[in-house]
Amino acid sequence: MALNLHLLPSLRTPLPNPNPRSTHFLLLRAESLRRSSSPSSFSTTLSLGRSKRSARYAILGAGFAGLSVAWHLLKHSPKESQIRVDIFDENGIGGGASGVSGGLLHPYSPKAKLLWKGAECWKECLQLLNVAERVNEATGSNQIIQDFTSKFDGTIVCRRGILRPATSEKKVDILMENTQSSLHCCNLEALDREAAQSLVPGLCVPFDFAVYMPHAVNIHPKRYLQALFLACRNLADESSASNICEERELNLFRETIKSLRQLADEYDAMIICLGAKVDMLPELAGKLPLRSCRGVVAELQLPIDARGEYGDQSPSILSDAWLAFQGPRSVSLGSTWDWKSKDYTSNVPEEEARRAMEELLPKAAAVYPDIRRWAFAGARAGLRAMPPVTPHGSLPLLGSLNFMIREAGECLYWLVGGLGSRGLLYHGLAGNLTAQAVVSCDESVIPSEFTSWKKKREVLS
Repeated sequence: MALNLHLLPSLRTPLPNPNPRSTHFLLLRAESLRRSSSPSSFSTTLSLGRSKRSARYAILGAGFAGLSVAWHLLKHSPKESQIRVDIFDENGIGGGASGVSGGLLHPYSPKAKLLWKGAECWKECLQLLNVAERVNEATGSNQIIQDFTSKFDGTIVCRRGILRPATSEKKVDILMENTQSSLHCCNLEALDREAAQSLVPGLCVPFDFAVYMPHAVNIHPKRYLQALFLACRNLADESSASNICEERELNLFRETIKSLRQLADEYDAMIICLGAKVDMLPELAGKLPLRSCRGVVAELQLPIDARGEYGDQSPSILSDAWLAFQGPRSVSLGSTWDWKSKDYTSNVPEEEARRAMEELLPKAAAVYPDIRRWAFAGARAGLRAMPPVTPHGSLPLLGSLNFMIREAGECLYWLVGGLGSRGLLYHGLAGNLTAQAVVSCDESVIPSEFTSWKKKREVLS
C-alpha cells in the first residue's frame, strides 16, 4: 500500500514496530530514529567504542539538492570513518519547489544551446536516476511513497523525448545553428513540419521547423526523490553491514530549523539546501544574491468522453509554456513566473489558479491547439530561488559559508543554493562537488564559476 509522507506521525509520537524488512519500515524508521538516537549520543557512542574517525553531517532540505548531497556524502566518505547524515525538512521529501517541478530533463537552454557544464550535469543526473530506478524496481513501484495527485503508472522516468517547435523566423536560425553542436548522448534533431507532426499529431509548426531531443526525459519529481531517499537508506545499511566500511547512518527529521545555532554544536558540517527558504534563517537572511520567484503548474486531464488521447510515445513539448505529458489523458502545464513572491505554500487558491490558466493556456494552445479540449484538474506551486546571471549563465551558488556566519564555532557551513528552474539538471553535479568539498574540507574542488558569487560578498563582509 502506498504511503504519503505528509501523513506520517510526529517525531515525538511512538511508532509501531513493523517488520524491519519492509520498505514501509525503512521509511518510518528514518523518521523515528531521533527519539532513540540523538546526534550527541551518537558521538558519545563512537568515542566510547573504536577509536575511528567519525563525522556528523546535517543537511537542511530534502529536495533535489539535499538528497543529492546525502547520496554523495555516503559515497565519498572514507571507508574507515563512521558517518552520520541527518536530513531536516519540515515538509518531508520533495515537499518544496523540487516536488513541484515539471520534471523535463535535458541539458539545453531555450535556444537549444548546450548549457555550461551541460555534459557533466547530464551524466550526473542520469546516474542518480538509474540509482532511483533500481530501487523502484527492487521494491516495487507500489511501495514508493506516492503523491495522491500522481497520474503516473508507477514509473519514475518517462522516456518519450521532448519537442520544441520554432515560434519565430529568428528562432529558426538560432535553433538550427545550435543543433549542429549537440551532445552525442543527448542529441538534437532538426525536424520539418511533417516529421514533427508525425510525432505529435495536431502540433502547430508555423515556421516548418522544430528541434527534437529524443533522449530527453520526463521524471516524476516526488517519486524520484522518494526513491533516491530509499537508495540512500539502503546504501547506509549495506555499508554498515559490510566488513569494508565503518558504520553509516542516515536519518530524516521533519523539523523546522529556525536558526543554524539550533544544530551548530551537534555537527561537524551543515549543508544548507533550503532553496528560497534559506532567507528564513536569520544568519543568512538578505545576505545571498538570490531572487525569489513563485511558479504555478496546472494539471489538465482529457475528459473521459473526449477522443484524441495523447500518444504513449509522443514527446512532451517545450514552448513559451511547457507541456509535460504524464499519460494519454494527463498533462502538467507550466509555469508562471511571479517574481519577488514570498509565498512558500504549495497550495494554489482558486483565483491564483484562474490567473495561471489565463496565462498558460494560450501559450500552450499556440503550439498544441487540442489542449483547449482538456479540462483543468488542479494546480500546485513552488517558490524558486533564482541565482544571478553570470557570463556562463544562471549557475547555482556553491561553497563555504563560514565567512558569512558569526560565531560559527567548530561547525563548517556549506551552501547548495540558487538552483532555480534548472534544479533537476544541476542537482547531481552540485551535490557531488559539494560532498567532495565537505568530506575533504577543501572548497577548491568546486569549480570557481560556482563560487564566484562569494567574491563580492566576502568584500562586503
